[in-house]
Amino acid sequence: MSRFLDGLSRAGATSSHPAGSATSGAARRRGQRRGALFAALWLWPMAPAIHAVLVGQVAAPLAAGVGLAAFITLYLFVVVQGFSTTNQPSLRNQGLLALVTVLGVALAAAYGGQPGGWLGLVLYLAAAGVALYALPVAYLWLGAMVAVQVALGMLHGEPGREIGESVFNTIMAGALIMVVRRMMRLIRELSATREELARAAVESERLRFARDLHDLLGHSLSLIVVKAEVVRRTAGRDADAAAREAGEIEQIGRTALAEVRQAVTGYRARAFAAELATAGAALADAGIEPTVRTTADPLPTAVDDAFAWAVREAATNVIRHSGATSCVIALSRTDHWQLEVRDDGRGVPARASPGNGLRGLAERLALVGGTLSTVDLSGGGFVLRAVVPAGGVA
Repeated sequence: MSRFLDGLSRAGATSSHPAGSATSGAARRRGQRRGALFAALWLWPMAPAIHAVLVGQVAAPLAAGVGLAAFITLYLFVVVQGFSTTNQPSLRNQGLLALVTVLGVALAAAYGGQPGGWLGLVLYLAAAGVALYALPVAYLWLGAMVAVQVALGMLHGEPGREIGESVFNTIMAGALIMVVRRMMRLIRELSATREELARAAVESERLRFARDLHDLLGHSLSLIVVKAEVVRRTAGRDADAAAREAGEIEQIGRTALAEVRQAVTGYRARAFAAELATAGAALADAGIEPTVRTTADPLPTAVDDAFAWAVREAATNVIRHSGATSCVIALSRTDHWQLEVRDDGRGVPARASPGNGLRGLAERLALVGGTLSTVDLSGGGFVLRAVVPAGGVA
């Protein structure tokens, strides 16, 4: 019995496909054919009935043979269809189940007292119905088949012990198929969840890559523009200074290329101290006086990376948009880490919406439990403030 049910489970597992699967129709049909083959391999309990028909041990062997062949064909089709889907069975499949039930009960009633164990056909009917219907209908179907089995056993004068064994086998078969169906449904759900997680991971990586490219190239290109302006101003009166600035442009370009390559591999991190130095130099080159105030306490790794990106984004925005003459970058710690970048520029135009850089920065801070806020000063100037709780951050 366990081997028979294992065959049914393999049939369903081979022929089932989650909704929305990319498997082609041809592959699905191949799977269903394999499922039917596996189910057919476990029809061996019907061998005595087939033998009885072939050797003529039953009345009207031709009719019995045709009926048994039709029963097996319909049974295999219904079982494979039942294991192929967890949806409500179609009217066609319900009609086929009704047809195979009538045929199976008729064969069991007609040949139950003859050689071949024909009363065992009811077990297959129970299996077919439980495979097709979900709970609680499956319980009702199993109960009905048990009642039919008892009635047929009494009709043919089967001993009570044999009737009890047949009922036990039928109940166990139905229960095991219910377990298999439940397991297959969970497998489908897990497969769908895995696909959804894979899609989410792809979207997350795409967002990370877009955010990194924006932050990396936006800052680097802004520095190149500032350096190019310095070269243009000094080229006519100080060739050596212009050459130095041009060399820095080259170095910035090489660094940006290396950072983009690191971003592609996903192993890029920013160092807060290095970004402070770079931001200070870039602000000075742009004619903005930088003031940097920091704490001696070392930053946790995650906060160091997030604040490094905050300094890079804030300095880039000050250089490109503020028109400021001075900028203060201050890092402090109380019960939280706070980074503040304040300039004395023109502020933000009315009704202006946050750009991609600030949105990406807010996402980076959220990953370490932090928040980003901005203040447009009424007297002129703009403040960017990043705050991360001091506790619980590695």
